[in-house]
Amino acid sequence: MRILHVAAECYPAAKAGGLGDVVGALPKYLELASQEAAVIIPGYHLPWILNQSWNRVFSGMIRLNNVQVPFHVMECESNELGFSLFSVDIPGLFDRNGIYADANSGMPYSDEVERYIAFQQAVLKFIQHIGGIDIIHCHDHHTGLIPFMVKHCPEYRSLASIPTVFTIHNGQYHGSFSWDKAYLLPWYDAQARGLLDWDNRINPMATAIKCCWRLTTVSNGYLNELQYQANGLEVLLRQERMKSTGIVNGIDNKVWNPSTDPMIAFPLQGDLNKYKKKNKIELKKHFKFEEDRPLITFIGRLVYEKGADLLPDAISKFLYEGGKASFVVLGTGDPGIRDAFLRIKPFFENYFDTSIQYNEKLSHQLYAGSDFLVMPSRVEPCGLNQLYGFRYGTIPIVRSTGGLAETVIDISEPGGNGLKFNDLTIDAMCNSFHRAADIFNQNEALATIRQQILNLDFSWEKAALYYIQIYQSLKNPTV
Repeated sequence: MRILHVAAECYPAAKAGGLGDVVGALPKYLELASQEAAVIIPGYHLPWILNQSWNRVFSGMIRLNNVQVPFHVMECESNELGFSLFSVDIPGLFDRNGIYADANSGMPYSDEVERYIAFQQAVLKFIQHIGGIDIIHCHDHHTGLIPFMVKHCPEYRSLASIPTVFTIHNGQYHGSFSWDKAYLLPWYDAQARGLLDWDNRINPMATAIKCCWRLTTVSNGYLNELQYQANGLEVLLRQERMKSTGIVNGIDNKVWNPSTDPMIAFPLQGDLNKYKKKNKIELKKHFKFEEDRPLITFIGRLVYEKGADLLPDAISKFLYEGGKASFVVLGTGDPGIRDAFLRIKPFFENYFDTSIQYNEKLSHQLYAGSDFLVMPSRVEPCGLNQLYGFRYGTIPIVRSTGGLAETVIDISEPGGNGLKFNDLTIDAMCNSFHRAADIFNQNEALATIRQQILNLDFSWEKAALYYIQIYQSLKNPTV
C-alpha cells in the first residue's frame, strides 16, 4: 500500500513536540514492514530543511478567496530518513523561521487559518497529480479539513474513494475559526455546511472526526479521556466511538539508543551504573547540581497542559522541607512559567538549575544522565518522554493520565517501572519526589528497576503493525 502522511511537523525537518517525533518515525517503520510510506509537510525555512537538497516535482495554484496562490512541491533528495519526504513551498505563507511562531520573538503567526487551508489544498492537488495513493493519513487539526474536502469539495472529489485516517495527537487544540473566514475555503456542497460547524465556528478537528473513515488517538487511555475532556468535542467523540482506536505511540529505537546515540557523551557499554554516573557528571558542564543526590529532570514545553506551572512551587516546597534531590528543567513555553523557574533559581543554587531553550542534543544527555524524569501532566495523550526515559534507564515520575497511565506501572505493583501519583497537587508531587529519593538510596532496588526498564519494548515495530491492520481493513473491509 502507498500511505501518505500529511502533517505540520516531521522530525528532523520540523519539530515542535511529540507530533514531529511520531510523523518522523511511523513512516520509517511502515517501510520496514513492506509498506510504501511518505510524508508531506509545509516548506518552512528551518535549518534542516534549508540544508537539504530538494527536487521540484510539482507546481500548481490554489485559490484563497479570489486570489490564486502558487505553490511548489519539493522532494528531499536524502535517503537517510527511511521514507520519502515532500515539502510544500508556498511563498509568503511558510517561508519563515518558525513552525507556529516566530523563532526570534516567540509570537504566534496571525495567519494560521490561511496557511493551513492553503497547505491542505496544495497537498490534495499534489495527490491528484501523482495518483496511486491508497491511504491519506492526516495528523491533528492542521490537516483536519482534508477528509471533508475530498468528499464535499467538487475540486477534489476525484479523491473521494481514498480512505482517510485521522490521528488526534492533542485534542485540546482544534484550529477553530470564525465563519467570517469561510471565504478562504474551496467551494463545497452547500448541504455539507454542518460538517464544518461546531459551536457556531468552523472547527477542523471536529470536521475531521466527522468525515474521516477511521479515527485514532495516540493511546487507548487518551481515547477514553477525550470522551469526557476534549475542549468541547466530548459528545462528538462519544458519537464516533465505533470508528475510533487508541494506539500507543512507539519510539524510534535507532534514534533513541543509549548504546549508539551520538548525542550523549558516554554510550552504554555494558555497565549500566557507570553509564549513568558518567553521563550525570557530563551534565555538570551545563547545570549546577549536587551529583550525590538523585537528579530529577523535567524536559519539555513549559505550559499548563504539562503541569509545568506547579513545578516551581513543588520543587521549592520539597527543598525547603529538606528534601534530598537535585532538579533540572529544560524547555521553553509560557513566559510566566519560565519566569517562575528563573525566580526560584537563586534560592536553590546547586540544587536547582534550568535552561530555557529547545535543545535536542542536551535533552538526549539529560535522559542519559538523569536518575528520574518528572511528567506532572494535566493532559498527556501518549507521552514520549517517559518512553525515552525507559530506553535510557531513567525512571519516570508521572501523573496518572492518558498514555502515562497506560505505559507506567507504579513500582509498588508487580512489574512496576516508575512512580505514579493521581492528584495534580503540590503535595502529591512532593511525595513522589520523596519516594524517588528513597529509591535512589536503595542501591540494589535502583539497579533492578533501571535494568528492568531498559528491557521494555515500546518500539515502532509493534505500533506500526496496528496501523497496517487499520489501513488493510479500509482497503479490504473483509480483513
